[in-house]
Amino acid sequence: MGEDGHLHHCLSAAELAGSRNDPTLLGASWLGPELPAELAAAGLPLQHIRAPLLDGGGRPAEAWFGARSCRDGMAHGVHFRCDGQLLFGVISLAEEAGDGASPPLQVAGQRAYESLFRVLAEEGYPHLWRVWNYLDDINGTVAGLERYRHFNIGRHQAFDNANRLQGCTIPAASALGVAGGPLSIAFLAARTACISLENPRQLSAYRYPADYGPRSPTFSRAALARIPGQEWLFVSGTASIVGHLTVHQGDPAAQTREIIANLEALLAEAGGVSTGPAYRLDELSGRAYVRHPEHLAAVQAELVRALGAHAPIVYVQADVCRADLLVELEAQACHLFV
Repeated sequence: MGEDGHLHHCLSAAELAGSRNDPTLLGASWLGPELPAELAAAGLPLQHIRAPLLDGGGRPAEAWFGARSCRDGMAHGVHFRCDGQLLFGVISLAEEAGDGASPPLQVAGQRAYESLFRVLAEEGYPHLWRVWNYLDDINGTVAGLERYRHFNIGRHQAFDNANRLQGCTIPAASALGVAGGPLSIAFLAARTACISLENPRQLSAYRYPADYGPRSPTFSRAALARIPGQEWLFVSGTASIVGHLTVHQGDPAAQTREIIANLEALLAEAGGVSTGPAYRLDELSGRAYVRHPEHLAAVQAELVRALGAHAPIVYVQADVCRADLLVELEAQACHLFV
């Protein structure tokens, strides 16, 4: 586990490369159009997120550590490491024609999730806590349907086939659009179940009406998870949505304020089931995805006002899952127990 006992760390490329021989390193992600050579050769489960940083700083690597030495594995196209209580895995799939009857992204999404579910079953880590999904041209249209909705069909089918559509088994997740590359999915799973949380200000995503596609997005708004000595809150990608409707179209500052209101509601929900103190906005770290770079200042000002000037938020240029959403925030927080 990291030197301060935490599961999660944001690192530079050099810091991540220097950590690759740490036996407790489960895996990592890297933000940026190009993957540094020292990371490509690191031999660890690594998700390459092809999206540029916007604020000119920050640490573009996000690393996850276990509590003990990890075992490395590869199965069904999933590269993973596990430590006896946690498993971190990465799978990337090109969009191929498949059976010809279904769109390639739908096929890739279903196959990727079926593969990760096989790994979880075979390795004995049945509980999916958190998933990060990145796909090319998320708002593009193919055969009259937005590509994100194709992805949702495939993901939903895999969850259905694995009997994982009950609300208590649906993980926290994000899905963002990047420029090029295969479908890329990273995930964190465990031998113990998490507690799925929903936002009273929003309709559960997996219960969206048919206006949002033939199959609803399959994720919970947040998840609370515990391992010995730690409690983790994973907040899914959160946007300016009330009920199931986008609000404040065209206004990035107002959308960010609505995100903050949604975060506050989620933290209150977490407080109702947490075994420790209440979670606060200024404890959150995460990624802010901004669709248009010219909106960075407006988004950043609102987040600094709410989370504090030193909040470890990495600002990324990426497309959000609805074309009228200008910004999305995903986050996590940890409470340590003696």
